[in-house]
Amino acid sequence: MNEQTGTEDVAGPTEQPGRHRALTDRRNFLRKVFFASGATAVATMGGVGAWSALADDTTTTPSAAPSGAPSGGPGGGGPGNQSVTEDFFGLTTDGKRVDDLYTVHSTKVATGPVIKAAAAFLAGLSDDQRTQTQYTVHSTEWRLWSNVDAYERQGVSLADLSDTQNALGTALLAAALSAEGLETTEKIRRLNQAAGEAIGNTTAFNEDAYYWTVMGTPSADEPWGFQFDGHHLVVNYFVLGDQVVMSPCFWGSEPTSMEIDGETVSVCQEEVTASLAFINSLTDVQRSAVIESATKSNESMKAGAFSDNTVQAYTGLRCNTLTGTQKTKLLAVVEAFEGRARSDAARVRMSEVRKHLNDTYVTWAGGTADDSAFYLRVHSPVVWAEVDCQGPGPLAGAYGAKQGDGATQKHVHSILRTPNGNDYGKELLRQHYLTSAHHR
Repeated sequence: MNEQTGTEDVAGPTEQPGRHRALTDRRNFLRKVFFASGATAVATMGGVGAWSALADDTTTTPSAAPSGAPSGGPGGGGPGNQSVTEDFFGLTTDGKRVDDLYTVHSTKVATGPVIKAAAAFLAGLSDDQRTQTQYTVHSTEWRLWSNVDAYERQGVSLADLSDTQNALGTALLAAALSAEGLETTEKIRRLNQAAGEAIGNTTAFNEDAYYWTVMGTPSADEPWGFQFDGHHLVVNYFVLGDQVVMSPCFWGSEPTSMEIDGETVSVCQEEVTASLAFINSLTDVQRSAVIESATKSNESMKAGAFSDNTVQAYTGLRCNTLTGTQKTKLLAVVEAFEGRARSDAARVRMSEVRKHLNDTYVTWAGGTADDSAFYLRVHSPVVWAEVDCQGPGPLAGAYGAKQGDGATQKHVHSILRTPNGNDYGKELLRQHYLTSAHHR
């Protein structure tokens, strides 16, 4: 929805060629009426029932391809521009969501600094920039992200902003992320710039082609969030009171390591190292269960961009068979992802992951040597993490490779999601509108 008009934003604040705005069902119609006319209209159209429709942002069943086949191109977010054509449902194992996994409750996460930083960032924008950047919390813009460089994004890019405005954006990331998470975002951008310089194409590959959008209005009580989106780097950050959902998040790079101004800059090493440590802690019997293929294709990711409704059955090794040491090594893989959020939010998430550890499954493809290309998927009712060593892509020339070569640790894609309907904080948003006294 557009923040000013209350209409559903499918493509963004302004209509783009090849995209369209759609109000195809009663839910979207009610949203439009509510945001245009306020709570009086909701009361007139049915009170609690209308709020229920506003909160229900899902279909009864997902329409994604079976077996987790992603829509779009490589990584579920291929070249060109795509549009969301289905309601959000979330990642599931069989097309049916597990209920009662997420509730609106206090987590003691200190979201105040994030709220303050986001408000300061918005206040630092011009009126035109703010209109371009800010959407409602229900906006489809949440789902219109991609890791692909050529994707047409909304919001304001870092190149659009002054030094002062960019400093406010950095402060927002610093408030939302851990020191390691902030460093990862900065290194991905630096590597993108350096690789672009190495192949002579900084028009497509640079450190400024990353875009901000803010969903809703930063608030201590009402739901809101932001998205930071660009090549190999996507952060979706939802806030409701002291609850945080930081997913989907995409981290990657090509190459994953380069010499820049005499310094070796590396990213995505944490998840690669932790993954190899885990697989090499397993017995031969356990490996036979977890390794689905000894070879690694150039593209294995199941739930990249435009794959919000992926259906993927549990496969591989169930973690109730792991020893205590092996469980610790597996948790280190998830921690490599979750640890990029601020520490208190990461602790809450890791507690949720541990609660479902015995119902977690791990799947592997590829080699297990220190330099092997591999694919890892960690999948439970509450967490989905993929580490995917890709084949050389458009930046292959920056590290002496060529497209068509085999998968390599020099090109890594990693993604973190929250299955069963809580990516983008969607399930918490739904519950908020159904249960909050001022929305009833």
